[in-house]
Amino acid sequence: ERPRLAVFRSNQHVYVQIIDDSKHVTLVSLADTDMPKGSKKGVAGAKELGKSLAGKAKEAKVSKVVFDRRGYAYHGIVKAVAEGAREGGLEF
Repeated sequence: ERPRLAVFRSNQHVYVQIIDDSKHVTLVSLADTDMPKGSKKGVAGAKELGKSLAGKAKEAKVSKVVFDRRGYAYHGIVKAVAEGAREGGLEF
């Protein structure tokens, strides 16, 4: 089965991680706080976060995931993370 790309959105930050539920282990995790200082914020920053996550996923040999939006509407920041991850090479 495919690992899951989970998105958590707080009032100030966005956290994304790729989780292998069969082994109960996080393969890759990233947050907007890990991005370089002065990087974009909001929707544009979330898209960059998705691209960075896809790059880290490739290093971990993950290419296909299931997108877990955790009840958030597929819109705004959540949608931008998904689009960035797709542009970075992840398949949903």
